[in-house]
Amino acid sequence: MKIGIVPIGHVKNERKSLEDDYWGGTISHLVLEDEMPEDSLEGIDSYSHLEIIFYFHQVDQSKIVLGKEHPRENIHWPKVGIFAQRKKSRPNLIGTTIVKFIKRQGRTIWVRDLDAINGTPVIDIKPVFREFLPKGKVSQPKWSKELMKNYWTEKR
Repeated sequence: MKIGIVPIGHVKNERKSLEDDYWGGTISHLVLEDEMPEDSLEGIDSYSHLEIIFYFHQVDQSKIVLGKEHPRENIHWPKVGIFAQRKKSRPNLIGTTIVKFIKRQGRTIWVRDLDAINGTPVIDIKPVFREFLPKGKVSQPKWSKELMKNYWTEKR
């Protein structure tokens, strides 16, 4: 079965290249495609956070991981399956991030802390409901905390 997905918008920001760290403080604006009506954003400004679903459009398709490997090719971390890490070289090249909503103006919304580069196709925008966030304690392996150490640090 094939699934067709058409971008609903695209990202505009200062980030031009794929990088693994220093995404903190990144301000992006998401611009709707002409085919999307402006009123599809009506009411979005009543949320503090949004979940952005996007497509890793600049990933080298020959590097897509289907099995397991070391996260960030770091041999000091265990080999884990692609679905046990958040690597961008995924089978369907889909990324998701929860961002802070800043403002809306017409067909454009501004957000903070989106880890997507300039020109990235946006697949969907969803408001964050507390009821969809994890219930109880969130656990993760030690290596993933080490990997994320500088991820949300602001770029200097």
